[in-house]
Amino acid sequence: MKEYRLAEGEAKFAELIWQNEPIASPELVKLCEKEFEWKKSTTYTVLKKLCDRGIFQNENAQVTSLISKEEFYSYKSREFVEQTFGGSIPKFLTAFMGGKRLTAKQAEEIKELIDSFKG
Repeated sequence: MKEYRLAEGEAKFAELIWQNEPIASPELVKLCEKEFEWKKSTTYTVLKKLCDRGIFQNENAQVTSLISKEEFYSYKSREFVEQTFGGSIPKFLTAFMGGKRLTAKQAEEIKELIDSFKG
């Protein structure tokens, strides 16, 4: 998978598209003006950047995603674990839990999840 990176403003823009897709580009311009106080040129500049990165497409004035919000954040989560914890899920979970205790129900749900991914 490509490296997908979004600056803070780009992430808010992406969220807006994901929430409203498919969306006509003129309608997107109006939403961005209302939500972010952006000019038309700003909206199209940011849209072009994200289209060039393979996250969205703008064909026939219709904006749609090439990857879903879930796919994007799944990728970002895996990237974070890889970069921060050397890809170690146990190290990530240890840091994430920070000494907190799981309920019996939470522990069972995690066991079931692990079992579903065993090879």
